[in-house]
Amino acid sequence: MSILRMTDLDLAGKRVLIREDLNVPLHDGHITATQRLDAALPTIRQARDAGARVMILSHLGRPKEGVFEESESLKPVADWLGSALGKPVRLVRDYLDGVDVAPGDVVLLENCRMNVGEGKDSPELSARYAALCDIYVMDAFGTAHRAQASTHGAIRAAKIAAGGPLLMAELDALARALDKPARPLLAIVAGSKVSTKLALLDSLIAKVDQLIVGGGIANTFIAAAGFNVGKSLFEADLVETAKKIMAAAKARGAEVPVPSDVVVAPQFAADAPATVKKVEDVGSADMILDIGPETAARYAVLIAKSGTVVWNGPVGVFEFDAFGKGTQTLAHAIAKSPAFSIAGGGDTIAAVEKYGVEKDISYISTGGGAFLEFLEGKELPAVAALRARVR
Repeated sequence: MSILRMTDLDLAGKRVLIREDLNVPLHDGHITATQRLDAALPTIRQARDAGARVMILSHLGRPKEGVFEESESLKPVADWLGSALGKPVRLVRDYLDGVDVAPGDVVLLENCRMNVGEGKDSPELSARYAALCDIYVMDAFGTAHRAQASTHGAIRAAKIAAGGPLLMAELDALARALDKPARPLLAIVAGSKVSTKLALLDSLIAKVDQLIVGGGIANTFIAAAGFNVGKSLFEADLVETAKKIMAAAKARGAEVPVPSDVVVAPQFAADAPATVKKVEDVGSADMILDIGPETAARYAVLIAKSGTVVWNGPVGVFEFDAFGKGTQTLAHAIAKSPAFSIAGGGDTIAAVEKYGVEKDISYISTGGGAFLEFLEGKELPAVAALRARVR
């Protein structure tokens, strides 16, 4: 991929500004999930160990620009980084006029979304970020789809702009899955609504050999196949669209299989009685909340035969154990498969963790919206800016 990489550069003694995605969930000032911090840590360590003067830039939450909000401060992140790196990490609140940092040291700059002009990709703010460093490193794949001053403008304004190891690993994994995939290429796309993932479905249907749909999306496809979905979540106005997607798949020799059995309940609740029914037996009072065991076993066979698997979304209401067996079966099938697998999206990662298959997925994406937009075939602004610097 035609992007200058941080790993290609001599960082010793250089002022290196690294944009990371350290937007972690907090409760009463305490970090409740560290996945993004864990993912960013190798890049930070690598720059520090190379003798760089390391400055980390990130956002947290949605503070109002120009206003300091203690609840949106990166102080808990600075404390966590200090513990992980074995040396205190200083949090710098006023940094736009310059930062004093020694070679081999790491400082964290306060929440960039508090800076006026961040959200609108201000050229003035971008230039001030660029002036802080000799080398700017974009490593925040999770924000690469947003054209903001710290993710897009700074790339254009910096003396040298490079992709960080985490960002490049994401792009390399996605390229392997989509550009020249080992065949068959199977995609699992699930969610509550076809409308939210219509662009994704349209993009993938031209690339994949199999497209498994789940959740409310699957219900719309079940209706498109002529079956009753009862009280289930589905989009009646997109039934014709689902038919067109299935027809487009068939025309190029691909398939969008429809569940042959489902798990239904009379209401959406964790303690609702779960009943397995053939799809043709779904009644008007039923809600479809998961795929059935027969369907899950059939999909597991498809996964086992695949060369590449792209997974975005659980196929049932996996938060409720009674309606999580379909997602659990597919998660374990992906884990056992020799295929190159990539999983992304918040609910998907939650399912990966719930069923303990993290170590057996080839690559787990740190980006939610960015992962989705990349799969949709959109060029991410930060990635486009990095490519433009090479041309």
